Amino acid sequence: MDKPDVFPDYHDYDRRERPVTAMAKDFPPGHTTGRHRHPSGQLIYAVHGVMIADTEMGRWVVPPTRGLWMPPSVHHELRMVGHVRMRTAYVHPEAARHLPAHCSVMAISPLLRELILAAIDIQGPYGEDSRDGRVMRLLLDELRQLPTLPLRLPRPADPRLQAVCEAIAAAPDDKTTAQGWADRLGVDAKTVHRLFVRETGMTFGQWRQQARLLEALERLATGARILDVALDLGYASPSAFSTMFKRQFGVTPSAFFDQA
Repeated sequence: MDKPDVFPDYHDYDRRERPVTAMAKDFPPGHTTGRHRHPSGQLIYAVHGVMIADTEMGRWVVPPTRGLWMPPSVHHELRMVGHVRMRTAYVHPEAARHLPAHCSVMAISPLLRELILAAIDIQGPYGEDSRDGRVMRLLLDELRQLPTLPLRLPRPADPRLQAVCEAIAAAPDDKTTAQGWADRLGVDAKTVHRLFVRETGMTFGQWRQQARLLEALERLATGARILDVALDLGYASPSAFSTMFKRQFGVTPSAFFDQA
């Protein structure tokens, strides 16, 4: 049970005609998958470790107890933070029609976790009305009703805004204001604010805050202290950081990882 093969080839799984197939795969710290895509939808989940997913639409942080739904044919790359024990389910395009059309991070319920682990053991063909078929149908039912979580950093298409966002992501503690960025771009501050809302669905302040919080998640996952993370990311104190973190994710930083 729950024992991964040695680097199984996902092509053996994501092209099967069954509604759902699942596999287990472990990765060392810092491993990257390279840019790729699957004909099937993919539920990306780790029982241990944190994954960073990049697509043309943005960046997602996927900590334990969360999973990332990747629709069929979306180009993406995964980077592993720490040792990652990934457990993933591939959903045939026909079965994925009622699942989200865009990437989204979901809370993995205890039931869905056990269903994913059970699905990994189902390797042979299965009948729709068999025990294995019912496990797979229940997995899909559970996946359809999961809430999505705010763990995305949208990527803008506008080249001017891309430069701003890349600079903020590289230095989340940068305190440059919207006016400061406007001066560098040779536009007025209203243009910067308008571009952020149009391109990302967030204000400048919201995008920068999200960049800081997702960077914090990645650092905390590697064992960094809350005090160090808070100060490195420009927060006045650990309590100010914890307040902002709880406002966004519903729990404090320490409680977030305790759940895992």
